[in-house]
Amino acid sequence: MKAEIIAIGTELLLGQITNSNATYISSQSASAGIFVYHHTAVGDNKDRLEKVIQIAEDRSDLLIFTGGLGPTKDDLTKETIAKHLGTPLVLDKMALENIKDWFTKMNREMTPNNEKQALILEGSYVLKNDYGMAPGMVYEKAGKTYVLLPGPPNEMKPMVDNYLIPYLLSKRSDGSVLTSRVLKFYGIGEADLEHQLQDIIDEQSNPTVAPLAGDGEVTLRLTAFGENSSVNKKLLDEMESTIAKRVGAFIYGYDQETLWSSLLNKLRHKNLTLAVAESFTAGLFQSTFAAEAGASSVLKGGVVCYDKSVKTKLLKLDEETLESNGVYSEWCARELALSVRRLLNTSIGISFTGVAGPGAHANVDPGTIFMGIAWGEEEVETVKLSLVGSREAIRNRAVKWMADHLRKKVEQLK
Repeated sequence: MKAEIIAIGTELLLGQITNSNATYISSQSASAGIFVYHHTAVGDNKDRLEKVIQIAEDRSDLLIFTGGLGPTKDDLTKETIAKHLGTPLVLDKMALENIKDWFTKMNREMTPNNEKQALILEGSYVLKNDYGMAPGMVYEKAGKTYVLLPGPPNEMKPMVDNYLIPYLLSKRSDGSVLTSRVLKFYGIGEADLEHQLQDIIDEQSNPTVAPLAGDGEVTLRLTAFGENSSVNKKLLDEMESTIAKRVGAFIYGYDQETLWSSLLNKLRHKNLTLAVAESFTAGLFQSTFAAEAGASSVLKGGVVCYDKSVKTKLLKLDEETLESNGVYSEWCARELALSVRRLLNTSIGISFTGVAGPGAHANVDPGTIFMGIAWGEEEVETVKLSLVGSREAIRNRAVKWMADHLRKKVEQLK
């Protein structure tokens, strides 16, 4: 099935918002064995949307629309598609009740134009909106499938996951079952990974292998088609084993796992606690780690020690020695890690100091980073990195590098 995603909204064309919906739908569609061949964005204009629909029908079997299902006059997706298909719009009673309930819960008066959101293409399969008002829908005509989804990502994503993908899978005619597995990599670039696996990617059939780059990370989505999940698992295991023989050292997790959840699980498994001293990262490691549920069982706290006086007065670094070695030094990283571990009485103390940029500071080039890991009173590891990119990129790459490095070190502990 050839799919096309059509995003409706003038704000997309003006650059006011990013078309993240298309990225998400493409990813979820691939996991269901549906391959997206085209992304299209069009403004809130009936004539231009009509032309886009005609073009999409000539080249695609599945047309997925996002946006334009709201109550205002510029929300014209349903009306334009209904006119194009010659299909009337009818009121969905359940959707209308959901809209009324929402206004009641919010203690707000429902205006008449909100009923527009409960209109659906007659004969369509309704996709429930658990986090908003306008329902989605699937309509089939003349060998084409039309999917209408709301624009807000917090409404669209759960609708795709909970209702659209299961519906599309249920319509498969070959009776096969699809199973996906995502391998997560860190420390290897997309180009290098593809180079290492080029023959596998070129010769893929079942399972399929699809690389996807992220911010400093790479994923591989393996998708197997078979008569049942047991057959698929065997196919996926064999493919993963082949991949791991070449690049297994860079695999840190699977599916929804992140660097941070992997680190958290490993620290918990070893009953280890963590304290953090952050200079140029200013709490970024702690805030990112704390986003993981259960982080409080491991992360006891930390100190944002941006100013030199915080390093000396709160973390007790010797002022004269700090002056002679410099804030941006392995000595500083070592002492910060030791001090914050003592201060908070944790198993491990880690630290970040360096220059994020955009310019040099104290004759130290931007991207020069020093990190420390204190495993006890005596055992301390220091690391120096030279990172490139914007100020934000350098800070993000530093904390991710530490998360991965610490994860591997903890895994090696007996």
